[in-house]
Amino acid sequence: MWDYEHSVETTATPGAIWRLWADVENWADWNAEIEKIEIDGPFAPGTRITMTPPGDDPVELTLAEVREDALFVDEARFGDLLLRTSHRIDALGPELTRVTYRMEISGAGSDQAGPEIGPAITADWPDTMAALAKLAAR
Repeated sequence: MWDYEHSVETTATPGAIWRLWADVENWADWNAEIEKIEIDGPFAPGTRITMTPPGDDPVELTLAEVREDALFVDEARFGDLLLRTSHRIDALGPELTRVTYRMEISGAGSDQAGPEIGPAITADWPDTMAALAKLAAR
């Protein structure tokens, strides 16, 4: 298994972060790595999201877990590999919130494939999360 985690702290409220996450059609407003995005239902477990990075093929994600104002988890399968990404909100006090993204790549061949593909997938997280926090804090 391969894993990576990144966190940012912001003055944005958990609700403000959540509203941006639940508004999937507008993720490109704060995530420069999205050229096109579509969701096929409500922001709830089982719903599929099709995300197209600039110049790449679409990636199919499935929402595996959704807890309003707290957490959502998406999963993508590529052959035997499972890419599971948790997006978590933790209130640290009345005016401080921590946002954490965590990716785990598991399945047959993940020990080799994870270090090869994981860093490329997560390389933009610091910039993406900073943009999310800035927009939510407005």
